[in-house]
Amino acid sequence: MLRIRITLVVVAAASLAMLFAAFTSYRGIGTLVGDELERGLRDRAGAVVALLDAGRTPPPRPGTTEQVLLADGSVRPGGPPAGAASGAEGPATRLPVSEGARRVARTGTGSSREDVVVEGTEYGILTLPLPAGGAVMTAQSYSAAEALDRGFLWRITWTTAAATGVAALLSWWVLGRILRPVNRLVGAAHRITTTQDLATALPPAGRDEIGRLTHSFEAMLDALRRSRAQQRQLVEDAGHELRTPLTSVRGSAELLQRARGRLAPEDEEQILATLVRETVALDDLVREVVELATDRHTGEEPEPVDLTEAAEDAAHRCRRRSGRAVTVVTEDARPVHARPRAVQRCLDNLLSNAVKFGPPDGPVLVRVEGAQVSVHDRGPGIPPGQERAVFDRFHRGPGTQGVPGSGLGLAIVHELVTADGGTVFARTAPDGGAIVGLRLPAAALKP
Repeated sequence: MLRIRITLVVVAAASLAMLFAAFTSYRGIGTLVGDELERGLRDRAGAVVALLDAGRTPPPRPGTTEQVLLADGSVRPGGPPAGAASGAEGPATRLPVSEGARRVARTGTGSSREDVVVEGTEYGILTLPLPAGGAVMTAQSYSAAEALDRGFLWRITWTTAAATGVAALLSWWVLGRILRPVNRLVGAAHRITTTQDLATALPPAGRDEIGRLTHSFEAMLDALRRSRAQQRQLVEDAGHELRTPLTSVRGSAELLQRARGRLAPEDEEQILATLVRETVALDDLVREVVELATDRHTGEEPEPVDLTEAAEDAAHRCRRRSGRAVTVVTEDARPVHARPRAVQRCLDNLLSNAVKFGPPDGPVLVRVEGAQVSVHDRGPGIPPGQERAVFDRFHRGPGTQGVPGSGLGLAIVHELVTADGGTVFARTAPDGGAIVGLRLPAAALKP
């Protein structure tokens, strides 16, 4: 349907252009022919006047006839019969005499020009005065010009129709070649939509606009493939991580069900504490999985964020929750271009991670340098080779399996920071403990 519509538009545009050109040519040719006829009539009339004044008879000329108009209004032939040029015999064509022609013959001055129809043929008549008195009326037939006009109109009509047909065929052929890769791309997109198979190969991409469109589709498909793979991996990892607390909750609940009040109070208290602890862990895990999967801050618009102020707010919240000593040190801090709530969440997660893996009474240092924030704890540090792995989902380093938590805190930091065009980093501090932080794009300074 698109090919048909475009072809019709192209043909309509070409037809209008050709019709305009044909009309302009027709009008131009008609004007030229009319001017030439008028010039020929004046030349013939002048020649007839000169010949008659010299006492000679004008030679015959195809399509013309003359008659002399005397001062008293009477008429006599002024040349050979109208058919003499072609060898025909017969009387000269009688030309009607107008009042203007009589005035020229009577006064011997001026001229008269009119168009008349004689015996079904249109003539142009020019009346000029004769030196000896009276006037000569010279008539020129328009039949040859009309035949030329009809022939030109017929030819230009057929030429326009043929050109329109050729334009339609060429447009159909060219559009077929142009739209062929589009149709292949549409077919591939339809197969992907129908089968949900993101591995479907797209047609080869050229270097034209269709090729750039294909490359854009391929980039979009790559993003969808990565997104689907990440979702699948998240579901698998979340299912694996959920089994442990669920197993513990189910075992504790079944034990309480079987005991039915026969447990010692201290054993029952221990089982209930386990249920509460595992339920809290489940709640945290589900909340952070949803956070990671949906990224609820994506609706925010990035804006300049004061890192020092954000770090102070996060440190205040951490002190209130954990009772730890959190110190914020700034050095040449600069505003960053990021989403404010995403930055707050990242800093909260970094501090929660430091509290989780540091000693119970160990201090936490937050350092803000330029567009970078780093959190230094006093924990066991990061094993060599694990600097990037700590940002993976559900990552657990050696010796940290018993530490409570979902294993998603730093993964969420990584997702939020990279979404704003930043980077994350982690390393072991020279004096012990881990340094985990982030860098964000610096905000443009106002002039």
